[in-house]
Amino acid sequence: MAARAGVSRATVSRVVNGEAGVREVLAVKVRRAVKELGYVPNRAARSLVTRRHDAVAVVIAEPETRVFADPFFALQLRGISKELTARDVQLLLLLTEGRDDHERVGRYLAGGHVDGALVFSLHLDDPLPGIIHGAGVPTVFGGRPGWAGSARYVDCDNRGGARQAVRHLVGLGRTRVAHITGPLDQTSAVDRLDGYRDVLPAADPDLVVEGDFTPAGGERAMRLLLDRRPDVDAVFAANDLTASGALRVLRESGRRVPRDVAVVGFDDMLPVAEQADPPLTTVRQDIEGMGRLMAAMLLRGDVHEEGADGADADAEGGACVVLPTELVRRESA
Repeated sequence: MAARAGVSRATVSRVVNGEAGVREVLAVKVRRAVKELGYVPNRAARSLVTRRHDAVAVVIAEPETRVFADPFFALQLRGISKELTARDVQLLLLLTEGRDDHERVGRYLAGGHVDGALVFSLHLDDPLPGIIHGAGVPTVFGGRPGWAGSARYVDCDNRGGARQAVRHLVGLGRTRVAHITGPLDQTSAVDRLDGYRDVLPAADPDLVVEGDFTPAGGERAMRLLLDRRPDVDAVFAANDLTASGALRVLRESGRRVPRDVAVVGFDDMLPVAEQADPPLTTVRQDIEGMGRLMAAMLLRGDVHEEGADGADADAEGGACVVLPTELVRRESA
């Protein structure tokens, strides 16, 4: 290769590995020789020298039945995959369902197989953050972590988006606005409940029912709401899947949407929101963009300074990106 290009072996190595400091005229010669000889870099050998594996683990703290049934995860994975592919980095998907899975993930990460980890859908009592920290792997979290201390993460403005949703319902003249939450061991669900309470601090506690971000959970919660408060005239659901379940129960009970009960969701997942009956008014968050930002933050390998690239540094050296939300009006409210 060096002889073909008429340069030193060191120059070939720097060009092939993408290092700086090579004059463009020499780099062109090396790239031409690479093409002519059909050379393919040996990633395994290169990793021994550079200690980089060009691979990132994506860790989702949910069972596979939930991951493959919820379009949220597909959208976020698509964003992550696009960013990693553009950087010629491989994605390894790791799911966790129980303590044995946590230990397996920890062993894998500690084994030096990847350059970093992207972790999302954490629950407040999840041991994964401690396990990953012990593995010494650079990490970016999807969603605001539920613990004190430094962390890099990407999230949307869950609380502000919830306020948008509830203010919209109140603005329609609705006076008995219920909220079906997500699982309250996740910060996104807690933040959305806080946003509801920001607008309706004196709401009847019977108007709040915990769900689990699934259609079945939305159905169960809506039935309970109708038992408790048959006069409910609006529902803010913590995500679109929950809202779809609530809509089914409202139809079964003979309630007309939005005339009798207005419904607003959260996420704006188009396959769910546009195909709902009626199409769902919802709060849009950029799920795919969130995935891309997580991957970009990890691959940069740095901690942002305040205000850089939309990130804010926390007091202990972490960094976060919080994306804005937008209310999308359709026929349900």
